[in-house]
Amino acid sequence: MNPRLAAAKALAAVLSGKASLNSSLPTQLDKVEDRDRGFTQDLAFGTARWQPRLSALAEKLLQKPFKAADADVEALLLVGLYQLLYTRVPPHAAIGETVGCADKLKKPWAKGLLNAVLRNAQREHEAIFAELERDPVVRTAHPRWLQKSLKAFWPEQWEAICEANNAHPPMILRVNRRHHSRDAYLGLLTEAGIAAQPCTFSRDGIVLEAAADVRSLPGFAEGWISVQDEAAQLAADLLDLAPGQRVLDACCAPGGKTCHILEAEPALAGVVAVDLEAKRLVRVKENLERLGLNAKLIAADGRDTAAWWDGKPFQRILLDAPCSATGVIRRHPDIKLTRQADDIPALAQLQGELLDAMWKTLEVGGILLYATCSALPTENTEVIGAFLERTPGARELDLATTAGIKQPHGRQLLAQQGGHDGFYYAKLIKIAAARG
Repeated sequence: MNPRLAAAKALAAVLSGKASLNSSLPTQLDKVEDRDRGFTQDLAFGTARWQPRLSALAEKLLQKPFKAADADVEALLLVGLYQLLYTRVPPHAAIGETVGCADKLKKPWAKGLLNAVLRNAQREHEAIFAELERDPVVRTAHPRWLQKSLKAFWPEQWEAICEANNAHPPMILRVNRRHHSRDAYLGLLTEAGIAAQPCTFSRDGIVLEAAADVRSLPGFAEGWISVQDEAAQLAADLLDLAPGQRVLDACCAPGGKTCHILEAEPALAGVVAVDLEAKRLVRVKENLERLGLNAKLIAADGRDTAAWWDGKPFQRILLDAPCSATGVIRRHPDIKLTRQADDIPALAQLQGELLDAMWKTLEVGGILLYATCSALPTENTEVIGAFLERTPGARELDLATTAGIKQPHGRQLLAQQGGHDGFYYAKLIKIAAARG
């Protein structure tokens, strides 16, 4: 299959609200030649990244908007525009190959439309963008609700956040301290001719100068390293782990933090890792096996403690709560297409319910670390503030890191170009059991 068609089909599922790229793209990648997989991926992710700009341009050039049934043609047009504006594909190939894909959609009328719009875009895009860029949605390539939220919450940082969200994320490794110190592993990378440097905030983190196939890195198969963003790597040390503790990792998939907890403290009494769907635990299991680690995996709704908890309290809990993922847009640009403003209050509600449920399973004197990969205080400091108000036995502890910006509760890390993702942490201690 033509990589342009594969990318458009994956995107069409996202535009129709039926899937994320993570779920729609793998099926399409299986249909293209091996040599085209990287290109297909770039087309899908790149188009999603710049979609607010590309759609604004398309709107100017189209006489009428697409019908819902033609999301595939719309996606193909956006893929064509992305090639013209953001890649090195020669314009004649970008236009010719994209138009040629319309036959495969069984919509012959689309050929003329695609050809006309793409040729006009090639000629007129600079003049059109000069006019459109007065709109911050077009200028920052973020949907209006998100652009407005970021501006309201982060008036000084919002443009830098948008820029970081549109940049390619760096590849960051986590060194498994059971095998090597970070310095020792940096030495192995130098020997292999791979340029890298230590991360600023994570003691186990290394940022590679250029992305590489992880399988080609020293000791990957042997479990010496994992790929994990620096912000996510802070969780294990912020938990203050010690031998003999029983640890819960709630909402654990894909398992990076579960594994890091086990790497950081080999003498734990045990780790229980819960996630909503059994299929999400497959990845956790694979990661544990590669690293030679063990945890008890349970598929259940974290809120339904009766379904999964054995009544023995935990000394440490990591609650990496489901969230808008607005801190990791650079890794998942389709969040711009799939997230809506009204998702946020519902997520904050769920986060509060998970906190209440997990709190019951925490021992008095135990610590719960709340984390999200959201950049929005509605899901972060406000959730923690509300929880502290309704939970007399909870107190907040300071976080032992200088990463991010101190908030009324917890710390907010904002996405940094060449550095960590957007992330949030707050640390709570249980000083008394609930009455009643």
